[in-house]
Amino acid sequence: MSYRLPPLNALRAFEAAARHLSFKKASDELSVTPTAISHQIHGLEDYLGFALFHRLTRALELTVEGQAMLPKVREGLECFAAAVESTRRHESGGRLLVASPPVFASRWLISHLPGYTARHPEVQLHMTASPKMIDPPDALQVSGFETIDVRDDETELFIRFGRGRYPGCRVDRLFSPAYTAVCSPRLLSGMRPLNVPKDLRYHDLLHDDTTPELMDRPTWAEWLQLAGVEGIDDNAGTHFSDSSLALSAVIDGLDIALASVPLVEAEVAAGRLIVPFDILIRRPQAYYLVTPEAVAERPVIGAFREWLLEEAAKVQG
Repeated sequence: MSYRLPPLNALRAFEAAARHLSFKKASDELSVTPTAISHQIHGLEDYLGFALFHRLTRALELTVEGQAMLPKVREGLECFAAAVESTRRHESGGRLLVASPPVFASRWLISHLPGYTARHPEVQLHMTASPKMIDPPDALQVSGFETIDVRDDETELFIRFGRGRYPGCRVDRLFSPAYTAVCSPRLLSGMRPLNVPKDLRYHDLLHDDTTPELMDRPTWAEWLQLAGVEGIDDNAGTHFSDSSLALSAVIDGLDIALASVPLVEAEVAAGRLIVPFDILIRRPQAYYLVTPEAVAERPVIGAFREWLLEEAAKVQG
């Protein structure tokens, strides 16, 4: 669509003069001379074909046409200003909302964030953690991201755990976690030292039931089968509905659990957890960066995406 519009400076001069009912005050506001304001108003009136002001001896009054035109001109200038300010915020930084699964946020993302904030101090980052960022087990795809409003100054993206089918979005695969047994170093030197997989018979097995679908969940039955161990009740022990609770219990010395290798890298590096056996369980699900197409081109999104993919590329598993 093409627009036939008068010069923007003339519209700004009209709005300021109408607001102040004074060419002098309008000129002070716009840093030009009163004569320049007068010329711009005359030019606008010639363009429109009607007068906008009654020029009295010591005052200005809006004509009926000027009164009708003023609210729309003011609304248009406010829209121009908002669009420019929004673009400037998106170019220089702005507010970025990132939603992710709770255990991903607490056990991986937070430990990596100092590198991002050091690189982009201009971005106001807001983190939220929600189990809703884990795909339902029966969902072939997850939609609803198309409701993002492109006029919204806030920019939101999502990190989801699932199978990567998110219509209306740009999807980047981060990593697919491998699962292994983890425990406190204290278990290696206790009364029942954990030296070989069959020593698990002397310990409680902790269970992370966060993933609701049993077929998608790494289980002790599967791990014990890979380890060649029989005669252990693979369902005994404490069950947790939150991965962070299960990991906290293990760190505190409450026996042994299965955990995602990338999500315990910080605890392993710090010596709070150990991986006693080199036995891994893999699943088809992965963590994905999900960006609604409506906001995918915003610079603040591109910068976060670039950084996150760099960090995800370092994951071993």
